[in-house]
Amino acid sequence: MKLVTRDLTVRYPGEELPALDGVSMEVLPGTLYAVLGPNGSGKSTLMRALLGTVAIESGEALLGDRPAAAWGRRALAREVGAVGQMESVAFPITVRELVAMGRYPHLGPLRREGAADRRAIQDALERCDALRLEGREVGTLSGGEYQRVRVARALAQEPKALVLDEPTASLDIRHEMEILRLLRRSADQGITVLLITHNLNLAARFADRLLLLACGRVAVEGTAEEVLDASILERVYGWPVRIRPDPDTGVPQVTPEG
Repeated sequence: MKLVTRDLTVRYPGEELPALDGVSMEVLPGTLYAVLGPNGSGKSTLMRALLGTVAIESGEALLGDRPAAAWGRRALAREVGAVGQMESVAFPITVRELVAMGRYPHLGPLRREGAADRRAIQDALERCDALRLEGREVGTLSGGEYQRVRVARALAQEPKALVLDEPTASLDIRHEMEILRLLRRSADQGITVLLITHNLNLAARFADRLLLLACGRVAVEGTAEEVLDASILERVYGWPVRIRPDPDTGVPQVTPEG
């Protein structure tokens, strides 16, 4: 599923300046596309616009060939797995039950889980190293464990696209790398992956293309070599940086100065 925005502008009520101002991008199937930028640059708003949960002032956001707002919520959930930045669970629920919610869009009102649903849930738990947690109540999980379980729920949907806002937040090094490798493999298998992240170096390592936002506008879009330019990053982030190629992969790596 292709994800596209064209001259997308979003303005929240009461705000003088738009949260997004003329943002255009195209994420093709089989692509891992990273969205970068400082706090408040519009990254999470871009995700909301693509999911149809925020009003668009002008331009358009398309999922496949249809405007985001034209999708029904159930139909959208069958096609797109989403992991937002924050989420709370207001009632006791086990990890397995939470991940199983990813199958709800595929079940009719009277249909119970079938063998295919159970396989999808099991596979998602295994892929996120969360199988041993399946009997735990969600409220007992650490922040990192909960994040992995939320990614597993999105994978259980068996979507054509994944849209994730800081999915590696709170994760240790091992699980951060495992999630990024999982997203890379998902893209290689034909899934469209839109990843919002603050980690410039991991974006450079795993993503096919990068979009750098600044104050709601596109500062630059392209490959890691095109985007991770010291003069551009210093202007956008307001801090001096040094760029050097990774000795193992050759991709540019960013080190803050000072």
